[in-house]
Formats: sequence, structure tokens, C-alpha cells
Amino acid sequence: MKEGSDLLTPEQGQALLQLARQALETRIRQGKPISTTRLTEAVDARLSEKGATFVTLTTGGMLRGCIGTPEARVPLVEDVQENAVRAATMDPRFPPVSVEELHKLRIEVSILTPPRLLDCPPERRAQCVRPGIDGLLLVSGYARGLLLPQVWEKIPEPEEFLRSLCYKAGLSSSAWRQPGTELYTFQVQAFEEAE
Repeated sequence: MKEGSDLLTPEQGQALLQLARQALETRIRQGKPISTTRLTEAVDARLSEKGATFVTLTTGGMLRGCIGTPEARVPLVEDVQENAVRAATMDPRFPPVSVEELHKLRIEVSILTPPRLLDCPPERRAQCVRPGIDGLLLVSGYARGLLLPQVWEKIPEPEEFLRSLCYKAGLSSSAWRQPGTELYTFQVQAFEEAE
């Protein structure tokens, strides 16, 4: 993630985690969305700026849901809350989170930098990405796939990472090598709840 004023403070990160938890608890326990209209006015001005986020839910270190938006479209506070609820209720890989699971869930919020087109010939993309630093967004026609930089911990080899990205987009494992496939990089600033 870029250094300087674009970074959130630890306090701002904790505020986003609290907002994600509050939205999640309200939706799962009460079945209703949390209102963000007055919230945007009440929080730190930086958190009211447009931002792109992903919210990852884990239970006992295992993925339980992860959904986000790759490009900024609404204020950070709204994006985090929407994605927390979507990760818990709409990730097609998992059933919706139950009330009984809430106390076991650990939330991680990732703030994304704007995606930048990888300026690299298709056959060299595996050498151009930076393991552990770059998240990747693959676009081919209507197909899209995204992997956060945190995924490098589980898939440290660049070609395997790119194959997994293609799989996530619903494409053949070699689609990342195709000239018509666009590959974008981004970085994140991540905050997670304490265990």
C-alpha cells in the first residue's frame, strides 16, 4: 500500500472493523440492514471518502466468506458494512452465517488501492507480479476474478497464483497468458480483529 496520507491510522482501521461487526451482528441477529445515512456524517472524514474494500470472515483460521468491491464507488464506511453483510450471507461458496457462529467469526477488512493495468507482455506476467505485495484482478470479456495479496501466503508460486485467479474467474487455467486478458494489480492495507 502507498505510504503517507493515503494510509488509514490504526484507530480508523479499528473503527472500520467495529462498523463491519455492527452491520454483521444487526443483519444476522435482527435480519435488517444497518442505516448508513447518518453514519457517514458522524465518522472521521477520511472514512467518509469513497473507497474499495474486501471483507474476509474466518472461523478457526478457515475461510468462512469473502466479498468486496475492486473499485471505489461509495464511502468506505458504507462499503465495509455492505461487504461484511454480503460476505456473511451471499458468498456462494458457503451457507449464510448463523447466529450461533457470530461469536466465532473473525473479521478482516482490506482497503484496496485503485487497480492498475499490469504493463507486461502476457507471456511474462508470472515474472512481473510481486508475490506478497500485489493483489490481482483478471478481466476477460465478462469474466472477472480477484485474489487479495493475502492469498500469496497460501499460494506463493506466481504461476499457480495466476492459475487460481483464472479458476476463480471461471476461465481455463491458462487464460492469464492470453493477449485479450487484462491483468490489474493493486495493494491493500488490512486490519483484522484480535483473536
